[in-house]
Amino acid sequence: MSSATPPTGTGALAKREARLAWTLLAPTIISVSLVVILPLLAIIWISFKPFTLSDLRPPAPVVRESLRGSGDDLRIEYRLRNSSQEIAIQGVTLSDVLPDGVTAGEVAAPCVLDGQDLFCDFGALEGGQRERIRIPIEVDGDPDAFEELVEESEPDVTGSGPSVLTNFEFSLENFARVFDGDEFWGVLGVTLFYTVFGTIGALVMGLFAALLLNKSFKGQGFIRGLYLFPYVAPVIAVAFTWVTLFDPFSGSANALLVQMGLSSEPINFFGERPLALIMVTVFEIWRYFPLSFLFILARMQSIDSSMYEAADMDGASPFQKFWLLSIPQLLGILSVLFLLRFIWTFNKFDDIFLLTGGNAGTRTLTVNVYEQAFAVSNIGAGAAVAVVILMCLIAFSFVFFKFISREEGL
Repeated sequence: MSSATPPTGTGALAKREARLAWTLLAPTIISVSLVVILPLLAIIWISFKPFTLSDLRPPAPVVRESLRGSGDDLRIEYRLRNSSQEIAIQGVTLSDVLPDGVTAGEVAAPCVLDGQDLFCDFGALEGGQRERIRIPIEVDGDPDAFEELVEESEPDVTGSGPSVLTNFEFSLENFARVFDGDEFWGVLGVTLFYTVFGTIGALVMGLFAALLLNKSFKGQGFIRGLYLFPYVAPVIAVAFTWVTLFDPFSGSANALLVQMGLSSEPINFFGERPLALIMVTVFEIWRYFPLSFLFILARMQSIDSSMYEAADMDGASPFQKFWLLSIPQLLGILSVLFLLRFIWTFNKFDDIFLLTGGNAGTRTLTVNVYEQAFAVSNIGAGAAVAVVILMCLIAFSFVFFKFISREEGL
């Protein structure tokens, strides 16, 4: 008797099912592309563009019109400049209509005056180039009344130039700046220390918390809710609490250490190397261990209790049951949590920024992205650091899925 096999081939029904499947997946694919893929491609594109915040706007001609002089020296002035100091603007023209009651004198090239209509063709404006057009005039009436009319009218200006953001000129200047000197490797070392120890610490603390609450006892629900407090509390509130608690002048922790004789003087926990890095890592462990605790506890409660009963009959000690029975059952969820927590911690910015601002040896790659892009206004260098972060996480994910996940059957 032969076993049944699913139909294969590319018949009409199969093609119809394929079209239906792609139709159902289309909203998801479009949403992921808009939310994830397109911004990611934009960051990679920007990383090869050496530009600052001031270069975000494409170069354009800027004009200012004003009424100058008095008496016989009365004139209208147009001051035109290129908004970019480096990029030329092509096809620059200026046109305006003089107010009624104004009689204009001779107009110098490249401008022409047809009645009250003024037109100037400047051609190209080089980077940083400025032009000034003076038109002598006579007014029929009070010059002060015409001043408001002249300055309120907006002349029409045309001209455009290539944007550094959209052209096809690329450079490795941003990456050269990122890897220049020992600063990058120091920041990378701080990031790895913070990520590795923060991730492992959160998993270990979550495992111990799950072991404590894996037994039923009175008040178990209240304790579980208390364990979740660090994770659900607003980060700005808990960060401010930690900074206040460990303040060297008014913090309760320092006052307690000095009164107990454990320290002769207050300790600047978030202002000294390498203590500041250790403190932000401890904060990371304390704040995010509840997530590991929830997943590990859920996995523990799904383990068949008959294994532990058999181990009790064989005389196994609590440590042996934990090491030989619980740990093998938890390796799958622990590896998944390690992957997620490593990626999230590597990308963590707000905790360190709120606690130390990246000072005292706590500057990570994400803080470096902020400083390059906004503090120094170098958007390209900030994007280059973000691309480096992406490459580091891709390399870690490759190693994880190639080696660790296979051992755990993931």
